[in-house]
Amino acid sequence: MDSALVSVGLPAALAVIMFGLGLSLTPDDFARVARHPRAVPVILATQILVLPLLGFAIAEVAGLAPELAVGLLLLAASPGGTTANLFSHLFRGDGALNITLTAVNSVVALVTLPVVVNLAISRYLGDSSGVGMQLGKTVQVFAIVLVPVAIGMLVRSRSPQFADAADRPVRIASAVLLFLVVVGAIASEDNAGKYFAQVGLVMTIFCALSLTVGYVLPRLLGLTPAQCVASGFEIGIHNSTLAIAVALTVLGNTTIGIPAAVYGIVMFPVAALFGLALRRSGVLARTDAGSRGEPALPDR
Repeated sequence: MDSALVSVGLPAALAVIMFGLGLSLTPDDFARVARHPRAVPVILATQILVLPLLGFAIAEVAGLAPELAVGLLLLAASPGGTTANLFSHLFRGDGALNITLTAVNSVVALVTLPVVVNLAISRYLGDSSGVGMQLGKTVQVFAIVLVPVAIGMLVRSRSPQFADAADRPVRIASAVLLFLVVVGAIASEDNAGKYFAQVGLVMTIFCALSLTVGYVLPRLLGLTPAQCVASGFEIGIHNSTLAIAVALTVLGNTTIGIPAAVYGIVMFPVAALFGLALRRSGVLARTDAGSRGEPALPDR
């Protein structure tokens, strides 16, 4: 593996992506949590507690190799990706709630992600592996996630017009950078083809279940259809870029990054099919009914 590609290129790509997220955020996106006193805790609990348990169950049933199992749990603990906002908009979810969840979840993950990863490493690799997220590595995750977001938010606060104009170019640049770096890093792994074959179906199933759990569980707990659509995409579309960056640059293990790399490919068609299934079921019509003032379950 080209060390410069991993140590410089991938963090740079993630920094651009997180900077782009910051360009779209304002302090009000965090303050909006108070306007969703039920939705935000329910969805965050699903993300923080249910998804790692789901990932663990799938890893056990599928009999994944230890490093691939750690990679699956790393992905499960990663926050929702910014693409969730786009899918939620396309399929009539609560877009404002998505933005709030993405903002809050990116901060909360700084605490929860190291916890889940350390537990996964202890379970599957043992203490003798020498791989873990000690304090210094946790600070590194903080730096590559939160600092670019903060800079992006600062730029927006100083010049909203520039932030709006830069949004599309930054998104394109981040996508190109991510593609080049991830393909180069994964292709350098001798067993990459074998691992893709091993986890392709597993990651597709995990994606479908993440989307489903993200929608169904909040619905059972009384959230509105629009909020549940937002939740489904927020929980089902993980920040695979962050998971890959943690695996390659923080943990220094390419194999651990394979599940996230595969997930980053399969999640788009699976999420689109999930949205189409919601549309055919009539759920999206009910989200429209709620927006027109017709009866819908309140966010209590």
